[in-house]
Amino acid sequence: MKDTISGISIRSLFAKNLKRLRLMAKISQVGLSVETGLTHNFINDIENGKKWVSPESIAKLAKALRAEPYQFFIADPKYSSQGAEMLSIYLDNFEESCSAMIKEFRSRYLEGTEDEVSASEEKG
Repeated sequence: MKDTISGISIRSLFAKNLKRLRLMAKISQVGLSVETGLTHNFINDIENGKKWVSPESIAKLAKALRAEPYQFFIADPKYSSQGAEMLSIYLDNFEESCSAMIKEFRSRYLEGTEDEVSASEEKG
């Protein structure tokens, strides 16, 4: 097949990866338009495989999405947008989760230990 990567047309592959990277970055098409200076309609047409992009536009899109240009041409990314979304949710709550786990650990295994340490420090 001509102009394909792993049996997928380059245009379709670019469109799929642009949308995946945009969703991972949590940016709307309008937000991406503002960041890149490209019109919202143009970004929509790219994601739907109706339009193609210049190297300059690829550079603008990559910069706005904090991605490398080659990432638009990966046929089988290791991480799906769902996996990235789940990781993002996890990381958003990471500090809160760690604090809760530490508090639970202390209450289960160090019950009374803090009071004993505080009391001995006051005496010393």
